[in-house]
Amino acid sequence: MSDIQNKSTENWFASWFDTPYYHILYKERDEAEAQHFMDNLTHYLNLPEDAKILDLACGKGRHSMYLNTLGFDVTGADLSENSIAEASVAANEKLHFKVHDMRLPFEEKFDAVFNLFTSFGYFESDDDNSTTLKAIHDSLSEYGFAVIDFMNVNYVINNLVPEEVKTVEGIDFHIKRYVKDNHIFKEIDFDADGQHFHFTEKVKALTLNDFEQMMEEAGIYLLDVFGDYKLRKFYKNDSERLIMIFK
Repeated sequence: MSDIQNKSTENWFASWFDTPYYHILYKERDEAEAQHFMDNLTHYLNLPEDAKILDLACGKGRHSMYLNTLGFDVTGADLSENSIAEASVAANEKLHFKVHDMRLPFEEKFDAVFNLFTSFGYFESDDDNSTTLKAIHDSLSEYGFAVIDFMNVNYVINNLVPEEVKTVEGIDFHIKRYVKDNHIFKEIDFDADGQHFHFTEKVKALTLNDFEQMMEEAGIYLLDVFGDYKLRKFYKNDSERLIMIFK
């Protein structure tokens, strides 16, 4: 049995997100909840019927596809070539997918940019987080809105499950979680297809104050903050999510 290990955390997301095992582990995400969130967001933002939306770090495009069924012109962008290849099967005249690094702005402008389900804070350098915010800002039209849906760090740390085993499709994923150097780590070990795999997820423990500081530096105006997918008020210690609306 060979031992394939990915010990580098420099660009851990580029390799882990491109494996089929990432999608197996997270396959049971709540689709109904995600669609309800999209309904709530688009109603709150009062987007015009033909609005152009950028789904940034779209993965396999599940939100992009649903937003497209609501009538919007949607572009899904992700660094994972495998995810974009799979999502592109569903492409149509008003649904497009592109391999794209979120640190780079788009040439075209969008009425809304969505960065959903904690798809931020992966980078090794703090400068890259600020660069991503500026890229989002630069990809918006004059009257456009952006949304970052991030974990609420205080809630996550207070409710951290240090160790667990998740069995999905016959694979036992051994998961360890811990906080170190202002990052939340998730170590994932499993055996599959005759090999042993080890991946490390690492996300910066960014608080609302951290985002506010970065936004101020990027010339971004924070409009509203919500604490869950029903767009209820944000509570620092009790809310599961940190959802920020800005322009």
